[in-house]
Amino acid sequence: MAIASAGFRELRLDRMSRNFGAHNALKEISLTVQRGEFIALLGPSGCGKSTALNCLAGLLSLSDGSIWLDDKRIDTLKPEERGFGMVFQNYALFPHMDVRRNVGFGLQMHGVSKGESARRVDEALSVVRLDSQSAKLPGQLSGGQQQRVAIARAIAVEPPLVLMDEPLSNLDAKLRLEMRAEIRRIHRLLGSATIYVTHDQDEALSLADRIVVLRDGEVRQIGTPQELYRRPLHADVAEFMGFRNALRGTVVRREGDGIEVDCGFTAPLRGQPVDVAGDRIVVSIRPADLAPMPDGPINAEVTGLEYRGEAYYGTATGTAGQELYFRTDEPLAVGEAVRLGALAERTLVYAAGNEE
Repeated sequence: MAIASAGFRELRLDRMSRNFGAHNALKEISLTVQRGEFIALLGPSGCGKSTALNCLAGLLSLSDGSIWLDDKRIDTLKPEERGFGMVFQNYALFPHMDVRRNVGFGLQMHGVSKGESARRVDEALSVVRLDSQSAKLPGQLSGGQQQRVAIARAIAVEPPLVLMDEPLSNLDAKLRLEMRAEIRRIHRLLGSATIYVTHDQDEALSLADRIVVLRDGEVRQIGTPQELYRRPLHADVAEFMGFRNALRGTVVRREGDGIEVDCGFTAPLRGQPVDVAGDRIVVSIRPADLAPMPDGPINAEVTGLEYRGEAYYGTATGTAGQELYFRTDEPLAVGEAVRLGALAERTLVYAAGNEE
């Protein structure tokens, strides 16, 4: 395969900031991305991840800070001068152009010769496995095929960096899974760096080498998928990484490296150290780790139950009014009393305010 990415060592964001009037959409984002790395920008709507991507692409100017590709500052360059590939959420294909012309459009804009353009289009279509669909219009293709055309157009310019803005959000669940594998395969094949915006933690975990979690325009944590999944540094990051049970309480006793907490129930736990008895804390537990136990410390009433094939996932209300999310292997009736608990090693404890 001849198509590849343009050579570079690293992309560096140095205190990248973007303001919209008095609103700070991005606040001094600093990050270094190595060649070949797959970075996911993860966070809820409004956290600044798409703004960051648009600043990288040159579609938005910076309010402060800088962007460097190796030793060259590029935030002062126009979008077309940066040479990045961009895959949009809505594909942004031209409906009146066939697949070949859509894929070759960026090459035409860059003034690539017809012969070289034809070669690159052929290579890009081969990479995304759409050789046989090249004469079709976008409207004749499935959603997954249209997404492949958008990816082919992005990689045909042989970019050092591919930027993807929630590219799978318009696809059904089966296609999303298929396209995840395709995106990762194409990324490895090209050797370019990819920066991928998503609000879906499963996408980020399955695709990325490192995940950047954003909230309110600020970086909350950067780490590998394993680091983010196993040990979020903040309670809000934990909640976004699937720890839906966030129970507020206080420390009532410390013993060795363990603590006893009161969250409307009393339980001994091990977790993030909390300085003194009486400190306010947040106990974070994934639904899959909270389950009925004969001696579970949480007395609750089942309020709902869903069957998801391998198990039931339910909601319950604790005696102190907490909303709880749990897993069970047995069907339970709405209104049934249940005692819930989680293994201490599957429970995280944060000082309250650590999420603020």
